[in-house]
Amino acid sequence: MPELPEVQTVVLTLKPRVLGQTIRAVDLRRSDILCPKGLDLSACLVGRRIQSLQRRGKRIVFGLDDGNQFYVHLGMTGQLTIVPPDQPAPLHTHLELDLGTRRLRFRDPRRFGGIWWLGSEPCDHGMGPEPLELRPAQLARRLARTTRAVKNALLDQRVVAGLGNIYVDESLFAAGIHPLAPANRLSQEQIARLNRAIKTTLRRALRHRGSSLRDYVDADGASGGFQKLHRVYDRAGKPCRACDTAIKRIVLGGRSTHFCPHCQPKVRRRPRSLKLKT
Repeated sequence: MPELPEVQTVVLTLKPRVLGQTIRAVDLRRSDILCPKGLDLSACLVGRRIQSLQRRGKRIVFGLDDGNQFYVHLGMTGQLTIVPPDQPAPLHTHLELDLGTRRLRFRDPRRFGGIWWLGSEPCDHGMGPEPLELRPAQLARRLARTTRAVKNALLDQRVVAGLGNIYVDESLFAAGIHPLAPANRLSQEQIARLNRAIKTTLRRALRHRGSSLRDYVDADGASGGFQKLHRVYDRAGKPCRACDTAIKRIVLGGRSTHFCPHCQPKVRRRPRSLKLKT
């Protein structure tokens, strides 16, 4: 599922192509991707100018010139791309917005994503803070409220917005914390390391335009490159880049979870500095 780095990359590549553009026509091919059901999307969008575009968590939020908003969630396999008006639509294209000289296309083979109309409502109801703006004390307070495994707690968008399977695994490795560690039992030192690790991991991923494991592409259809730098995610059985121990995979909360048993010990011990091999 696209996470903060992928969604932010889509927003950055979309912005110069859609800001200030007027929506001339709406081609909604599947009404079940739209929330609320029964909404007349054409009536809401046609003639409106796209005034703002931002990311909130994993949401791509469009602001219109009449003050209304809607957001796109990419789900697991969604793609939001800019294409020429005469480019044939591939299978699983569910929505196209005619912007005149180009079209904004939403495609989603598995249909876990969709379009949510917000109107004048805020775009972040029920969402936690942005991880790149998170302070250690704020993270500590949020994790102290739950006895869940820290991996599951960080996946909860009400705790922190924007993180998912890839970047939680990568951040926990960088912090030297086992994914099964109870969230409310982490020490202040562990919280500080985790806060730094989350930010460092996300910034590295942003520089490499996200991770393309299957469907993710940016607004121009280009893939990301951070998957080549993963230290644990999707590397089960391969040697740890820090200590050569085989990376382990378990299923936690229905999600694949990857970690190094040596660098992320279950029993708390004094953390060591992770020095990656070149």
